[in-house]
Amino acid sequence: MLTITLPAVEAGEMWDEEKQEFIYTKGFKEQTLQLEHSLVSLQKWESKWCKPFHSREPKTDEQTIDYVRCMTLTKNVDPDIYYHIDSNTMNQIIEYIDAPMTATVITNDKKGKQDGTFVTAEVIYYWMFSLGIPIECQKWHLNTLITLIRVFGEKNAPPKKGSARETMNHYAALNTLRKKKYHTKG
Repeated sequence: MLTITLPAVEAGEMWDEEKQEFIYTKGFKEQTLQLEHSLVSLQKWESKWCKPFHSREPKTDEQTIDYVRCMTLTKNVDPDIYYHIDSNTMNQIIEYIDAPMTATVITNDKKGKQDGTFVTAEVIYYWMFSLGIPIECQKWHLNTLITLIRVFGEKNAPPKKGSARETMNHYAALNTLRKKKYHTKG
């Protein structure tokens, strides 16, 4: 879980560089938000935007802000306060989202894709239920949950075949043992 504190904002007028106009902003008290990057927040965002969160398509500012809303566990937060998140705080949120949250490292990385399709919340739920991972894990940091699913995949995968040289060496060793066992020359 990530806890961020957004400073108080006074009501007043601000200049919108993009629209080249003054806009009125209402004031906010200092607000502390608890954020959780989890399967629950991912599912909320994807159900609203109807697109995979983990895709190469860049997100608009509105989509990014909305994902922070979906991550928020704190109750009764004014939705306009998210527009006052400064770039340092947003970078902190992005670092939290990208953090592995585990010491486990899996090397054959196909991050974000499965058979050429993007991983969505429904695919992750399918993996969870197929592997018998309890529903409570949907509230884990998403990267930790994905790592657990990948560990299941690695541990349940059939043993990898060796190279041709390794196979030849294995057969040669077996032949040597059999020659010795049966007292033959081959």
